[in-house]
Amino acid sequence: MKKFDIRKFKLRKVTADQLSDRLLLINLYITQAITFIIGLIVVLLQGRNLIALFEWPGSYEFALWGGGLGLAVLLANVALSKFVPEDAQDDGGINERMFRDRPIWHIAVLAAIISVCEELLFRGALQHAFGPYWTSIVFAGIHVRYLRHWIPTGLVFIISYGLGWAMIRTGTIWTPILAHFLIDFIMGCIIRLRREKA
Repeated sequence: MKKFDIRKFKLRKVTADQLSDRLLLINLYITQAITFIIGLIVVLLQGRNLIALFEWPGSYEFALWGGGLGLAVLLANVALSKFVPEDAQDDGGINERMFRDRPIWHIAVLAAIISVCEELLFRGALQHAFGPYWTSIVFAGIHVRYLRHWIPTGLVFIISYGLGWAMIRTGTIWTPILAHFLIDFIMGCIIRLRREKA
């Protein structure tokens, strides 16, 4: 059996086109698992009750706020895409690769996983410690694929701040989870259906 030599290990930058669909999907699941674990650890280190954080709200006001925010972001995104050149919205092709060949049920599963994992870390853990402004800066920073262009980076920051504000307004993490799910699911479906029409 051949021994592993750390000196021969090299990291290299790859684009979305250089990754297979399987590897891209595995990468997404791994990063979301890491995000969830970090969020879980931070919440527990803060001495907070994870079950209480995810307690189902007593009223459905959160659904109005989450659904309204999600739809407002989608409408703003569609309107913005009419005025902003495509190269200024480029994310390196990640979203296109992630959603274009997925069945709708898988897009829903991905959107659910992403929304729960990211909202646990950002709204559940970091916002509790740093508030919505600094949390949104970190949120925009980890969406590194958008950092090449200021418009999508600014949009990610504004969306994150809106998610944080909605959580404060309604007092439940389910509001940003719902909004995040709707944004990712509907945008994923648009990418998927746009490809079918092409």
